[in-house]
Order: sequence, then C-alpha cells, then structure tokens
Amino acid sequence: MKNPAPVEHPVHELIRERWSPRAFSRNEISSEDLRSLFEAARWAPSSSNEQPWAFIVATRNDNENFTKALQPLVEFNANWAKNAYVLGFAVAELAFAKNNTPNRNAHYDTGAAMSQLTTEATSRGIFVHQMAGFDPDTAREVFEIPSGWDAIAAFAMGYPGDPASLPQPYRDRETAPRVRKPIGEFVMNGKWGHTADFILK
Repeated sequence: MKNPAPVEHPVHELIRERWSPRAFSRNEISSEDLRSLFEAARWAPSSSNEQPWAFIVATRNDNENFTKALQPLVEFNANWAKNAYVLGFAVAELAFAKNNTPNRNAHYDTGAAMSQLTTEATSRGIFVHQMAGFDPDTAREVFEIPSGWDAIAAFAMGYPGDPASLPQPYRDRETAPRVRKPIGEFVMNGKWGHTADFILK
C-alpha cells in the first residue's frame, strides 16, 4: 500500500512516499538490502564526524533476538510491530569518544543517520516505522547496552502489508489522512513567531 504525502510544494518522490505503516508483510528483506540501509546511515553527517550512533537489529529469522526486541516495546506497539521483518533500536553515545565531554548533538546526529536509512529504505520499497513507545531501561537490560549509550528510538522495518489485517484502532490510524503543520507555522525569520518572508510570497 502506498500513502503519498499531500504536499503543498514540490519535493522529491522519496519524501512524498515515505510514511510509517503499522501493517507489515512478513516478507524477507535481503541481507544485501539491509547492508545498504545501514551503509546509508553510515554516511550521515555528524558533529566532528563523531558518528555517535549504533543500531541493535533483529530479523524474524533470528527468533531469539526478535523476541527480545519485542520486550521493551509498549503493548500498543508490540501488537503490530511483531509482524514486521525487522525490529531495532537506534542508540546514541552521549559523550564524544575523543575527549569524553558531553555531545549535545548525539541525539540529533543519530536521528540524521536514521533519516538517511529511512530514505534509502523508501527507495527500495521498504518502510520504516520509528517509535518512542518503548522502555529504554528494558532495552538496556535485554541487549546489555553499556553505560554512556542510550536507546533513543525503536523501529520496525519491512514491506507494506494489508491494512485490513490490522485490528481496530490500528486500522483507523493506518487509513487516516496524512496531515502536517503548514510551513508558515515553523519557518521564521527576524524574530520568533514571524513567518519567513519567502513563505509569505
């Protein structure tokens, strides 16, 4: 199923086609495709080229670790994410490796890596649904994440499935219209709250 964004200004088709389904098929993602997704993440920009990200990943073919990856998810997410082919966690290193001082951009940079992964996935017909609904302490425990690193997002990846396979209320969310704030609400110049002049033209 495709669900393109109803954009108000032209953007690349990969931006329009990216979305976060809950209905996933159980079709296998090849190892070659998975390697390319994480290669895309590898080349994301980061402060001082620190690359403060790591990814914990489990596929359906690895039942033991896939089951472990479900444990930190809140029940609402676990109920649909269990059907994806891949479950994972984006993890950020909170201090610079070079001098152990706090890296205030670690979360931002890890998000950039995840964004590049998602764009590459979209180009291959693979969809990524990122989640805040998980318990970081459980993720730390089950995957032995070391001190100084935090799991900051969970994600499910796979090929799209049939929305009709979802129970309510998931089905309603899957088929609801996609909405976003207009750019005039968040693109500013001069002072906070003043819409940038080029938006108004």
